[in-house]
Parts: sequence; C-alpha cells; structure tokens
Amino acid sequence: MTTPAVAAAPDERLARRSPLRRLLGRPELGALLGAVALFVFFSLAADAFLRTGSFSTVLYASSTFGIMAVGVSLLMIGGEFDLSAGVMVTTSALVTALTAYQLTLNLWVGAAISLAVTLALGLLNGLLCVRTRLPSFIVTLATFFMLAGLNLGVTKAVTGNVASDSVRDMDGFDSARAVFASDLAVGGVTVDVTVLWWLLLVAAATWLLLRTRAGNWIFAVGGAADSARAVGVPVARTKIALFMGVAFCAWLSGMHLVFAFATVQSGEGVGNEFYYIICAVIGGCLLTGGYGSAIGAAVGAFIFGMTNKGIVYAEWNPDWFKFFLGAMLLIATVVNLVVRRRVERSS
Repeated sequence: MTTPAVAAAPDERLARRSPLRRLLGRPELGALLGAVALFVFFSLAADAFLRTGSFSTVLYASSTFGIMAVGVSLLMIGGEFDLSAGVMVTTSALVTALTAYQLTLNLWVGAAISLAVTLALGLLNGLLCVRTRLPSFIVTLATFFMLAGLNLGVTKAVTGNVASDSVRDMDGFDSARAVFASDLAVGGVTVDVTVLWWLLLVAAATWLLLRTRAGNWIFAVGGAADSARAVGVPVARTKIALFMGVAFCAWLSGMHLVFAFATVQSGEGVGNEFYYIICAVIGGCLLTGGYGSAIGAAVGAFIFGMTNKGIVYAEWNPDWFKFFLGAMLLIATVVNLVVRRRVERSS
C-alpha cells in the first residue's frame, strides 16, 4: 500500500503579492499622498497657483533641488550622506567661470575642466569614507567647510570681489546656455530645461535601482554592508560611485547656475544640502540606508517646490516656509514609517 505524498509547503518568496500590497510597499507612497494633498490645498488657498506661468515656476523650483535630490537619494539608499553637496554646486560653477575667464578659454572647455574637478571631489569624499571608515557625516562636513572657504578665498584672490566676472560675452556661452539654462515650450507652457534634465535623471536612477545589478548592490550596501561584502558585493566601489554620482549632479546644477546668471556668487549653496536631504527623506529614503527610491525623491522635491512657491501665491508671510517644510518632513516620515511597519507585519 502506497503512502500518499505530502504536498510541499509553498515557498513564501514565490507567493504572489496583491497590487495593493505592492503599492503600500513602495517607499514613495507617503510622499505621493502628501503631494496630492498639498496640491489640492494650495489650489484652494491661492487662485494664482493653477495658472500655467505659476505652475512653470513651481516646476523650475522643484527641478533645481530635484536634480541634486536624485544623487543624494541614491547615496542615502547606499547608507551615506554628503553635506558638501550644496557648496559643491557653487564650486563647479566657479571653476567653469574662473578658469574660462582668466585663461580666455571657450566656456565648454571650462565646463569640461569643472566636470573633472567636481568628479574628483566626489572621488575624494568616497575614498576618505571607505578607506578611513569614518562616518560620511564627518568627512563631508569637513569637505563642506573646505569648499566654502575655497569658494570665497579663491574668488576674492582672483577677481578682487566675492563674485566671478560675467561670462555672458565669452565664446560658447550661447550654446552652453541652450543646453543648461534655456526655456522650452511644451503644450503652450514655458518649461525650463532643468525640468527635462531632472526627469531624465529620475528615469535613469530608477532604471539603475530596479533593473540592474548595480541597483541591487546599492540597496545591499545601505542595508547591511558587511553582509553584502561577504557575498561578493563591491562595497567600496559602490559607495565611491555613489559619491561621484552626487558630484555629477552638482556639476549639472552648477552649469545651470553659471549659464543662467552669467556670474556666480561665491557664498551661494550653503545650507542647500539640508534641503536635498529633506527632499529624499520626504520621498521615503531612510536615514539608516537600504530603502528609498529616486521617484520618491522627485516627489519630495515637487513638494518642496509647491511649498516654496505656494506660500508666495497664497500671499502668506514667507517666514512660514521653513515651518511648513519641517511639518511636511515630519508627517511624511511618520506616514512612511507606519505604512512600512504595517506592510512588514502583513507580509
């Protein structure tokens, strides 16, 4: 007599998840709900908010911070911070303006030199973090102060002023401005080219995170670096590449800065690094690493832009901006935490 076979228990890793559970598991869900609520709120509170010109301004403000938020979010998923990101934008712009003007170079040559210098700064941050094992908070805080001092000291030594000389009449300005600081007509709405660069970066970063082996490495080194190293993940190279990714975003933002205004104030950028981190955290990135998304950071930047300009359109005192930004940061963080815990308990 044969004994009936006992059916094997299904592997829980192969179990199908409902669309609702997959949606609740997305890190950007809390930010998306907050963005919808904020959009409705300012649409009702400010008549000018829904005008095409006003919305273009909101998108522009969002993109200028969103470009940097993409790189910062990937770095945070990888478990690190970069407090030098804000002044690095100014450094990249100053290198372009100062080298091109002083050496009478084509501005595209100045931009290429700036790219090399900025990537080298990202490489330096990454190497210092992985070789010394010091917290990236300390390493990049030191880099922040050094770059802020260099920006001011070198600019004053070269120009005798706190700003670079105007590069508006130099060779290559018009073509570079078309790439980094022009306006586009999209469906009758004028949109700054930074919005296009922002969306392209978000798409590339999302593909990298979700469709490539490198994306798995980023989540792994942010979640548990030692365990990732034990299974063959190149932890050091991944972290260095993430710091260089932030540097590339800083270069792109710096190019917009110099070609939009033709001159660069050496003291700009101080404090912006916190806004980049806020955009990433509102978008679902954990401060502990290993969790987040580039789309969430983009939504966080959009929330930043709506809050920044919505208060102006509502004719409120702009001194309340930081209060609303802090409130959105707290609410989004709590919502993300609650949703994530519920998904973990139900899975």
